[in-house]
Amino acid sequence: MIDFASPAQKQLEAYNNRDLEAFMACYAETCFVEDGAGNVLMENKEAMRKRYELLFEESPNLHCRLVSRIVLENYVLDEERVTGSRGSTEERHVVAVYKIENGLICHVRFLN
Repeated sequence: MIDFASPAQKQLEAYNNRDLEAFMACYAETCFVEDGAGNVLMENKEAMRKRYELLFEESPNLHCRLVSRIVLENYVLDEERVTGSRGSTEERHVVAVYKIENGLICHVRFLN
């Protein structure tokens, strides 16, 4: 049985450690990220690298708490609470939908 949750869990741990290399290792080269309306936020792994490198540098207290996880075939839906983004004291409530192919995240949609 394939563990589709593993890439989502590994990227969450790397995110909380602000470990850019471990974080990026969870994503396919051609991955893309969209908002809830389907607007493309990042079109490939290099665009993600640039955005998350800056986020990790600017957010020493960045933390994502997993509230719940649903795995449905090759989709992983994570309900998350994010704090410390770029010095913000507000908690953001997010649902991330990860599509997993060949053991890597190939598509993300953020609902918030």
